[in-house]
Amino acid sequence: MHTTIQLENENISIDLSQPIDISLAVRDNAGVGAWYINQPDITHVEVDGYVGKVSLGGSTNFNNIHFNPHSHGTHTECIGHITKEFHSVNKALEKTFFKAQLFSVTPTMMGDDQQISPRHFADLQSGIEAVIIRTLPNLEEKKAKNYSNTNPPYILEETMSRFRESGIKHVLIDLPSVDKEKDNGALLAHKEFWNFNGEPRLDATITEFIYVPDTVEDGLYMIDLQVAPLENDAAPSRPILYKIL
Repeated sequence: MHTTIQLENENISIDLSQPIDISLAVRDNAGVGAWYINQPDITHVEVDGYVGKVSLGGSTNFNNIHFNPHSHGTHTECIGHITKEFHSVNKALEKTFFKAQLFSVTPTMMGDDQQISPRHFADLQSGIEAVIIRTLPNLEEKKAKNYSNTNPPYILEETMSRFRESGIKHVLIDLPSVDKEKDNGALLAHKEFWNFNGEPRLDATITEFIYVPDTVEDGLYMIDLQVAPLENDAAPSRPILYKIL
């Protein structure tokens, strides 16, 4: 099923029957995690004699879900993640389709750190609104890894500056954060991308904990960035890629 997406300066054809899901789901007591908190908890309700689990005799499955969007599964966040004022990611996206470029990146070792620098994006094309970053090696264990106290790779401030100056509105990465795990709250990459100390970019987002399979080649795509309708600084999301025809 082919369709045409009309952008500001071009029309792009995609095949809606060939979606590429790059999200990781929130799972009960399992899945990817970070930031020193427990795994998600999905538990059926029991109240006034009602049991919310069909296998235990209930009429329906009826679960409470306890999780943190920043720690568990793919999530998208807005500038409200780092501001005193409340900003909701539910208000950040007026549209969901964007022209994107996927990069596979081997972070550079600097002492004990693994850094993602501007040189990794020498081939960044013009007219791109979203950058998708797949870090190498791209191991299957990413899908269920607990990143707490592992000092994962991170994006340098000057890389985010380049993205912002190039008109990139959305950055997606397969790590728990674009910033260094322990940076004493500096959050340099977040602040640079959202222009925290200038005119804030309320329509720019950062998506973390994606997973891009090895079968997906680097290059240009259309991305459909779907975010759960929660009034919060971050929410679970499901980015879907489509090859450009």
